[in-house]
Amino acid sequence: MDLAGQSAIVTGGGQGIGRGIVLALAGRGADVAVFEINRPAAEAVAAEVRALGRRALALQVDVADLARVQAATKEAAAEFGRLDILVNNVGWTPNEPFVDNSPDTWQRIVAMNYGGVLHCTRAALEIMIPAGRGRIVSIASDAARVGTPREAVYAGAKAAVIGFSKSLAAEVAKHQITVNVVSPGTTDTPMLRAILKPDQIERREKGNPLGRIGRPEDVAAAVAFFASPEAAYITGQVLSVNGGITMVG
Repeated sequence: MDLAGQSAIVTGGGQGIGRGIVLALAGRGADVAVFEINRPAAEAVAAEVRALGRRALALQVDVADLARVQAATKEAAAEFGRLDILVNNVGWTPNEPFVDNSPDTWQRIVAMNYGGVLHCTRAALEIMIPAGRGRIVSIASDAARVGTPREAVYAGAKAAVIGFSKSLAAEVAKHQITVNVVSPGTTDTPMLRAILKPDQIERREKGNPLGRIGRPEDVAAAVAFFASPEAAYITGQVLSVNGGITMVG
C-alpha cells in the first residue's frame, strides 16, 4: 500500500486513533498535515512524521470552524503541492445517558462528529475535484451501526457520517474520488480511558471474540488500505474494525 508522493490531512491527529493514522500514512510514504485543536500534540506527532523521513505540517484547527478549516486545507495543499487524502477522524462523546445531556452538549457532539466532517470534506473537495483524484476516509463508530447505551447523540452523529459518505461517494465518483468509512468498535485511546473505568474496559475485552479491545493501529491499517491505490475500485463502503463483537452485513 505505497503512498509515496502523496499528501494527506488527518483531523484529530494528535493522539489515539488519529496519531495511529498519521503514522500509518507517513510510514507508507505520505506527507501529512495534522489538524488538531491541541497545537502541542500536533507538533509532537508532526515530529514523529519527520523522523520517518516525510514532510509534516502541524496546524491548530477546530473542525467546527469552517473558515479555519478552509484556510488550513489550502495551507496544507500549498505546502505539499497537492492533496490526495483526507481522513476525518475527529470524534468526541461524554458517554452519559441521553436524558442527562444538555442541549449544549448535543450541539457540541453534532458539531464535532458530523459538522466537522462536512467542513473538512467540502474544503478538501474544492482541491480534489479540479485535480480529478482523491481519497476521503471518515471514522464513524459501531455505535452508529448497532447502537450503544450512553452514546445516543454520538451514535446519531456518526450514523449521519455514514449516510453522508454513501451519498457523496455516488456524487464524486466521476471525479475519481472515493469516499469510504471505517467504523471502529471499542478502541484503546485516551478518550476511552477518560470515559470508561478499568473494570468496564476489562468486561469489553472479555466479551470480544478476539479477547481484546482494538488498538489505534488496527483502525489505521484499514484507513491506509482505503487511502491506497489497491482500493481504487472501492467506494461508498463501511468497514467495521471491532474484533467480531458485532457482525453487521
